[in-house]
Amino acid sequence: MVERSDRAPLLDWEEVPTAEKPGEGEQAAAAHPCRDRLSSPSNSRVLTASPGYGWSGGGGGLGSSEPARSDGCSAPPVSPNTGADDEAYAGEEEHLSDLESLEAPLEDQMVKWEESDQIVSVFVVTFNTRSGNMLEWCLPKDMDLEGVEFKAIASGSHRVSTDFIYFRKGSYFGLACFANMAVESTVERGARMKSVGILSPSYTLLYRYMSFLEHQVKLQLQSPGHYSPLEAFYEDKRALLPPSGEDIVTTCPANAWGAAINHSMHPEMKITHPAGCMSQFIRFFGEQIMVLWKLALLRRRILIFSPPPVGVVCYRVYCCCCLANISIPGVGVAVPEFRPFFYVNVADISALENELSYVACTTEKIFEEKKDLYDVYVDNQNVKTYREGLKPLLRLSAADREKYRKLTEQRQMLLYSQEENGDCVSSEEDLFILFFLEQNNRIFQTLSEVAGSCDPTLTQESVRAMGLDPHGDRLFLLHLLEIYGYDTLMVSEQLCCS
Repeated sequence: MVERSDRAPLLDWEEVPTAEKPGEGEQAAAAHPCRDRLSSPSNSRVLTASPGYGWSGGGGGLGSSEPARSDGCSAPPVSPNTGADDEAYAGEEEHLSDLESLEAPLEDQMVKWEESDQIVSVFVVTFNTRSGNMLEWCLPKDMDLEGVEFKAIASGSHRVSTDFIYFRKGSYFGLACFANMAVESTVERGARMKSVGILSPSYTLLYRYMSFLEHQVKLQLQSPGHYSPLEAFYEDKRALLPPSGEDIVTTCPANAWGAAINHSMHPEMKITHPAGCMSQFIRFFGEQIMVLWKLALLRRRILIFSPPPVGVVCYRVYCCCCLANISIPGVGVAVPEFRPFFYVNVADISALENELSYVACTTEKIFEEKKDLYDVYVDNQNVKTYREGLKPLLRLSAADREKYRKLTEQRQMLLYSQEENGDCVSSEEDLFILFFLEQNNRIFQTLSEVAGSCDPTLTQESVRAMGLDPHGDRLFLLHLLEIYGYDTLMVSEQLCCS
């Protein structure tokens, strides 16, 4: 069911949740535990862009330099205005926004900044039995959507009935919902496949439109060519970006980062509760999560292969980015940004060739042969590399196993507390994300202290203070020092024979 929006005239795209019977919400959450939301990891950048907030692309970056319109989730609705009233209202709103930003608390600034996510395009992709994947319809009409038809319908999607896909298109992020419906048509060979998607400057708020896109793709399958709800949605949500694409806000305001670190953990860092994607991610990989953690911290190019459905694998991309969180100011400013590309296909090969650091997923097995495109290839639960210098990092150290033991122990304690004491505040998402954040901070805090001491030499004691194995993690530590620019630090010879 849809109803008219109260924020703009003649808009009827918004879905109204139907009444649920007791317990139905819990059953739905259990059936799709990873689909509720996808937030941005608070990346290692304290003074630069976080991957969820977008990154610079050439001369310009992402985000909107215009005041963000409310999406109705945390602010009162805006009454409709037209013509000259619109312009006067916009100018007044911008002026007031500038004044309020001087007095607003940092956390409020952070919330307002996060809500600047808007829609730059909406589209419908279909599968044609003669032509293959095709762009059926889009707004705006002049938007460059070349290749989006192969992102919105992933290779191998004909094997599944429904799916959702996060992807990157140029300097934008996209979310598309796919559906496959059986039809009695010889022309369509018994199946009709479509995908409805959107593009935005960042992926942090795309999850809000998941149910709308799922509903719309079903409508497109049942009544092809009915685009009025999509047109209304675009008119209500379209981003106000500068025509040239330059001077676009790409980063979180520096003075809001302190609030961002804490604010983003509760609850924005959670995808869902209580059985979120991070907990599934870690249970899926087991101890191998410690290998992925090191590779993420070293900003390696990680490519994850999996057959459809793609949605759950896109969340593994997100989770990999979460492993590399650092909240110490100034750390990681000079290292390559760990960019989430989400779903990629052969059309992305040229783009990946120029990337120094990324994490992505694909359903196309041919990528495994393109060994120059990645440093690490993840096939199901098998993490492998063809680079001799990285192969030792795939072996678990004693410290890795100890950290994983502590992580699982903390999880068991949390689950016990939830069961015995009814603790509904803490979640596995918080536990896992904070575990790796604290581990990363511990490493770089120790490195900074040693670098600033009279004797800048890493000893067995200082390495153990980081939570690392002086012998088993020596190569990892050397890579870390090189990548993060700790050139003045010396490594004790004791680490070679400890």
